[in-house]
Amino acid sequence: MPVQLLSRTPARASYGGLLAVMCACVVLVIGTVAAVNLAVPALAAGALHPSPSALLWIVDTYVVVFACLVIPGGAAGDRFGRKGVLLTGLGLFAAGALLSAVASDVPLLLVGRAVTGVGAAAVLPNTLAVLLHAVPADRRAATTATWASMTGIGGVVGNVGGGAVLSGGSWRWLFLAAVPVALVLAALTARVAPVQPRHDRPLDPLGTALLVAASVALLLGVVQGPEAGWGSPVVVAGFVASAVLFTVWTLVGLRAAHPLLDPRLFRVRALRDACLGMTAVFFGMFALFYVNASFLQYGKGFGVLRTGLAVVPLTAPLVLAARRAGRVAGRVGLDVTLALAFASIGGGLLGLSTSGAGTPYAAYAAWLAVIGVGLALALPALSGAVAGALPPDRAGVGAGLQATTREFGSALGVAVVGTVLAARFAAALPADVRAGDAPHTVAQALASVDPGGADDVRAAFVSAAQDALRVTGVAVLVLGAFVVLGSLLSRRRAGRVGPGGACSRLGSSR
Repeated sequence: MPVQLLSRTPARASYGGLLAVMCACVVLVIGTVAAVNLAVPALAAGALHPSPSALLWIVDTYVVVFACLVIPGGAAGDRFGRKGVLLTGLGLFAAGALLSAVASDVPLLLVGRAVTGVGAAAVLPNTLAVLLHAVPADRRAATTATWASMTGIGGVVGNVGGGAVLSGGSWRWLFLAAVPVALVLAALTARVAPVQPRHDRPLDPLGTALLVAASVALLLGVVQGPEAGWGSPVVVAGFVASAVLFTVWTLVGLRAAHPLLDPRLFRVRALRDACLGMTAVFFGMFALFYVNASFLQYGKGFGVLRTGLAVVPLTAPLVLAARRAGRVAGRVGLDVTLALAFASIGGGLLGLSTSGAGTPYAAYAAWLAVIGVGLALALPALSGAVAGALPPDRAGVGAGLQATTREFGSALGVAVVGTVLAARFAAALPADVRAGDAPHTVAQALASVDPGGADDVRAAFVSAAQDALRVTGVAVLVLGAFVVLGSLLSRRRAGRVGPGGACSRLGSSR
């Protein structure tokens, strides 16, 4: 019986196998976001000839669809069975990756990226939901910390794996390589994941439609901002429509007997702060991945494989320290832990912004390690706070909320850093290149100059990348300060709360 399964402690081998497969699924869907950044130079110079706007959409279509559907994906798992929805998601992921690999034009590539995003939205929230329902209560905190660290490690694995694949062929191989990985993980999931009880809670179709529409409108404004301008009609309309739709969603959710995501949850300041913190972390991390892929290739002359391997120093703290982050929080408190985390991430980004073409790689790697320390401290703490906001029968929605904040942060990071990068690069280009059609990708600018002018183009890009990383670092520090200040204020109001208190208070607020 499924209920008996939940009440028993799984054998160590069974637990280890399930954890490994679920973590591998997380690495696949998160790594895909990072890996495609490495393909941007190849795509820009390839036969499809995408515009700068199209390049951003090739990166962000997956992220937008992923972010908009991930909460409904978790709710579908709660309602129809997490294992089945997870397997369906892996199948869709493989189909979308295959379509992307064979796309003959940009619109078909975007369709493939969208289908892959639908699959990812079904996969990610249900991996955590499967794990939390299959392990005893005393292992859930450690399991959540391990799962959370995979969201950071996935980005680095995507860079390394993507670099390895791209070094041997066309950008199409990047998408094609994801197909067998997804199918193998589907076979392993079918074998090791337990069948868990379904819940009869309605899916709230109206609330789901409003939430998805509001999210699409918001992300449309975010992604179109770099190309159309932040004050353009389409961007302003996207933000206004999003505000209206989120307001209507809130009013509908307050009246619904079983809302998809209860708006009342956001009355809990600790949950709001955790969501903002997760958004800030992934804003910084994926802005870094977007800049790093081109900076190392154009600015330092790295090959695509070396570029992927170059971010490995970011991984070491995540692997070594993520599961110990709870002990750090226990000793110094959650507020100090988050302050250290955001100082490390923001400070590391500012440190990277001082790197130029002649900067030794060792110095570059050291700043990456500093950022990795911040990620190792932040991800488990923030994931635990969000996960504690919902009861166990809503684990899928809770995981979906985490994933939504991460993907919003990722999309926002790519959009903002893309805006700064494009503007500063265009401004720094030599006057004769600037006189042509704008905006320019680096590939277009290099193709328009003689060999003697290539160094000026690369210098312009390095300068733009430094400015983009500087803006990102400051933004992370400011957002982190809001998160820590909010946490301090909520604790002052609620009285003294222990290291696990944020989660406990969120859970009891229900």
